[in-house]
Amino acid sequence: MHAGSPEKKRPDRQASIDSALRTVATEQAGMAAFAAALENGLAEPFARAVELISGIEGRVIVTGVGKSGHIGSKIAATLASTGTPAFFVHPAEANHGDLGMIAKDDAIIAMSWSGESKELMGIVAYSKRFSIPLIAITSGETSALARAADVVLLLPPAPEACPHGLAPTTSALLQLVMGDALAIALLEARGFTPDHFRTFHPGGQLGANLTQLREIMHVGERLPLVPSGTGMREAIIELSRKGFGCVAISGADGALIGIITDGDIRRHIANDLLAMSVDQVMTRKPKTATPDTLVATALQTINT
Repeated sequence: MHAGSPEKKRPDRQASIDSALRTVATEQAGMAAFAAALENGLAEPFARAVELISGIEGRVIVTGVGKSGHIGSKIAATLASTGTPAFFVHPAEANHGDLGMIAKDDAIIAMSWSGESKELMGIVAYSKRFSIPLIAITSGETSALARAADVVLLLPPAPEACPHGLAPTTSALLQLVMGDALAIALLEARGFTPDHFRTFHPGGQLGANLTQLREIMHVGERLPLVPSGTGMREAIIELSRKGFGCVAISGADGALIGIITDGDIRRHIANDLLAMSVDQVMTRKPKTATPDTLVATALQTINT
């Protein structure tokens, strides 16, 4: 237990659930206020921010301190992965040499709920000195950060979910959603496609889902393939030799006309299977996909 923390108590289950519901309700109210602002006074500066970022030749530099810094780091990662080159610079590191990472053709997004974070003033001054566009995400309408910014994305005042009104909760959520809104608006403006997304996400489940069939499919001699009219004995040998659990049947023109799986063989085993031809056993007009089909789409097709 941390020094200065209250004594640990066994939590009351219902009290915990009630607390969670209050938190969700409080943050939902904050989101509703944010949506209302986007339909009114926030709409014009939001559109200007998207236009500003779309027009730069460099990168987006996101900065913030405390919880705003953690949110800013995530926003920079989201921007970068959706086609807008971006990275996060911590204001303390910026004041000790990392300002050199920011170039004249970049744009800065500075985040501070109050707009009065003194740690940001070094980056703010740098942006003014070198005429680097500055976008502020803040709820402090008359704050030092808002006064210095070229575009102010003013978040609506919203109570924190913390019962003491201290821990950044609703405020952190609104900052995060503002960043997501910018990233998606820029994604759509750039015409960012799943293929572009795949370029930036080669690993993990996202990469797997966005892989095209051409990258994993077997072709040529590796395919278990027999022509129409082949006897089942030869088909079973081909199926076993290639080890895919199935064999494809081609027509006179080489096109696929059917498929036989292990399951088909088991279903016909009592019907003098070896005396039959593949045409008598195969499933005709099986589901197919083109080489540029995404793996995720192909899996959906298989399972429907």
